[in-house]
Amino acid sequence: MPAIPDAAVAALYRYPVKGLTAEALPHATLSAGQTVPGDRSYAIENGPTGFDPAAPRYFPKSRFLMLMRDERLAALHSRYDDASRILTIRTNGEDVVRADLGTEAGRATVERFFAANFTQELKGPPRILVGNGHSFSDVARKVVSIINLGSVAAIEDMVGQAVHPLRFRANLYVRGWPAWRELDLLEHTLAIGDIRLKVVKRIVRCTATNVDPETAVRDLDIPNTLTRALGHRDCGVYAEVIAGGTIKIGDKVETLRKQLA
Repeated sequence: MPAIPDAAVAALYRYPVKGLTAEALPHATLSAGQTVPGDRSYAIENGPTGFDPAAPRYFPKSRFLMLMRDERLAALHSRYDDASRILTIRTNGEDVVRADLGTEAGRATVERFFAANFTQELKGPPRILVGNGHSFSDVARKVVSIINLGSVAAIEDMVGQAVHPLRFRANLYVRGWPAWRELDLLEHTLAIGDIRLKVVKRIVRCTATNVDPETAVRDLDIPNTLTRALGHRDCGVYAEVIAGGTIKIGDKVETLRKQLA
């Protein structure tokens, strides 16, 4: 494999509520074995799951409201404040929900909003779920998701139009790698200052990527486009934090030799 060039952190995001708005971060402090702080801390249950907040465990994303199936979520603009635990949801430029997710009453307020406005999508009463340190990720392990902006540019060439990087809902966007080079990084370790990230899995893209995050319109067919062009649906990778530290936009991303992982 050709040498992997150094790259740089182009953007950082978290998604406090699974399926709702991405929140840009200027920096984040990562801890070994954990996700980006506050990432997918909450989810909106779509029909009973039996989730126990005292003993949280993984459930597939199909058990929640999520963009793969429920593209109208992208028309909501949400913001979560860690200190107050207030979730604000806006539509058409107006606040429609403002509630404390740390209280039963606040969660009930959000649940009533979704019960009233997402009746077609719901399979049962919606419920705001949260677990002690649990992340409602698409995978069972705690990971950081990484997208190579070079690969996004390659997809733009395939579809003949601009592709918003947030279609891929990653935590870390990297600039400087050639297209698809991230797929060669399994079991490699990435060094970002003191941070070490071990790449553990390629990300198989689902139909959530077909939804424009700005218009909430399902206007592309990215998974099938990847299959036709590349023979697979992979774009981006998951990595586990094996040594923590603070990461910020502009930081250098180095790829260490595989045997150092």
